[in-house]
Amino acid sequence: MDIREASEYLGVSRETLYKYAFEDKIPAFKLGNRWKFKKTLLDRWMETQSTQSNHRSTRSKRLTNQ
Repeated sequence: MDIREASEYLGVSRETLYKYAFEDKIPAFKLGNRWKFKKTLLDRWMETQSTQSNHRSTRSKRLTNQ
């Protein structure tokens, strides 16, 4: 996927996606001077982010309820 396709797929702006790619926060690679994204890696990354987010939210709730 190119930057436009990936930003639409993820529901984030192109600017945000460029920033994430440049900061190695999202799986991406450069082909020439253009960022490229593999859908399978984006899906895996989103699953990981979702799992980490759920763990943080559960932990926060436990700490708040103590």
